Amino acid sequence: MSTGTDVFFERVLLPHRSLPPRGFHILMLLLGLVSLMGMPYTTLMPVFADRILRAGAGGLGLLMAMSGAGALIGALALATKRSLRGLGRWVAWSSAAFGATLILFSLSRTFWLSAVLLVPVGCAMMVQMASSNTLIQSMVPDHLRGRVMSIYSMMFMGMAPFGALLAGAIAHRLEAPATVALGGVACLVGAAVFGVRLPAFRTAAREIILSLQAAGGEPAAATTLSKDT
Repeated sequence: MSTGTDVFFERVLLPHRSLPPRGFHILMLLLGLVSLMGMPYTTLMPVFADRILRAGAGGLGLLMAMSGAGALIGALALATKRSLRGLGRWVAWSSAAFGATLILFSLSRTFWLSAVLLVPVGCAMMVQMASSNTLIQSMVPDHLRGRVMSIYSMMFMGMAPFGALLAGAIAHRLEAPATVALGGVACLVGAAVFGVRLPAFRTAAREIILSLQAAGGEPAAATTLSKDT
């Protein structure tokens, strides 16, 4: 029996039968959750710098720089991978790490500890986003690539403004640290659900990628995808 998300992705966004939604929608939903609940930490960063850490404008710049440095580290780490092997696990673990380090950051009241914690926050965020994009691109036939990337953009960039609005409303009642911690918990829950469904996703992803490679004339033995994806 199809779930609500299956029907949405299959009949509304991806009606083409060559792209089974079960190997696709779970990545998009996790990406949307992280963007909605996790990414708004950047919106609340001025509150942390000014009211919580008492670091002022200069401290805000350093905090954002540390997050950017972590993102650069994550991008460089992902660039060292030469295949799709293990990317599914990377998505699950990076989502969990993102949530966990957000929670730790929300509990910190020391400026330099908070700055250091933002390095793994930025790193995990980048690894999760880029790994998801890589897997999605590998699972999509060329004639659907534009449509799928529009959905990816909607989940990645389109959910963030709504997340910022939601975070502001929650922070008005619960304060910024509790809001960021709540976002971290949501990311941990999303990572756990994805981890539970990872074996099924791995099987579906392998079938899709192998079929796409075969259709393109590439020998199945040449694929770099394995059961560890």
